[in-house]
Amino acid sequence: MTDQSTPAPGGTAELAGRTVARIGFGVMQLERVPVGRDASLAILRQAVAAGVNHLDTAQFYGECNQLIRDALSPYDASLVLASKVGAIRVPDARPIPLVPAQRPEELRAQVDGNLAALGTERLGLVNLRRLDARPGIIAEGDQRVNLDDQLAELTALRAAGKIGGIGLSNVSAAQLRQARPAGIACVQNSYSVLDRAAEPVLELCRQYGIGWVPFFPLGSAGFPGLPQVTGHPTVTAAAASLGVTPAQVGLAWQLAHYEKTLLIPGTANPAHLAENIAAGEVKLPGDALDTLDRLAAPAAASATAPATASAGDQR
Repeated sequence: MTDQSTPAPGGTAELAGRTVARIGFGVMQLERVPVGRDASLAILRQAVAAGVNHLDTAQFYGECNQLIRDALSPYDASLVLASKVGAIRVPDARPIPLVPAQRPEELRAQVDGNLAALGTERLGLVNLRRLDARPGIIAEGDQRVNLDDQLAELTALRAAGKIGGIGLSNVSAAQLRQARPAGIACVQNSYSVLDRAAEPVLELCRQYGIGWVPFFPLGSAGFPGLPQVTGHPTVTAAAASLGVTPAQVGLAWQLAHYEKTLLIPGTANPAHLAENIAAGEVKLPGDALDTLDRLAAPAAASATAPATASAGDQR
């Protein structure tokens, strides 16, 4: 259970009407980098004990929902379980074990599947993963579904009390504008100090006070077009001057870039988890922020082609 006396890592912000620590935990790596059931349960408990109360999960992440349930149920009232819908897991699918599941009835079934696996009657938030663009799989044929139809289904689930809020994942600025009347709690897009392709979406989030939950906040080894932040010389130089790690610099930049940014770094390594949480205490001086703000890799064509290798520890 969450220790109410533990400071919230990175401070707090609102997510779907709930107050959460700005540094949360993405559970996907517990499936991608299997460390054994006991170690997975331990790292989930470590995160919550450190003040994390926002867990990002999905039924299509394999056994992650069951791990959360085994580690943390019965859930503390402050814990926000945020899941994702839009795909289902098919182990034999290539290059990644997912296939699209975008139709409204499929979204409802996925919400019900998440609720059952997590052992809860309500999800704090459900992120709709659109499959119009990479990284990841692309929807084709009857899986190319109108966004309004999807939002109507999620809005009905929210009205029924099964979900607390609606988020979007991997969307364009135009899609966010289209969806905004439905009441959007947050947007999850790929974004880092070196990859600003989603900046127009972030600007809309700033304009309307919508939460921003960047995935791949430090880049990705699994998607070569998403540059890895921790190896960039400017980032490593800033880390050395401050006596922190490059990962902490990359995460601290995210927190400083927008006050409604919520991070969900994922790791299967307890030391990396502690490092990520400590990033909430890193204050970048103005000159370092200015230098980092000037870093931005152009959107590369290779960013649209997923690698077959595991993404590894994506903090």
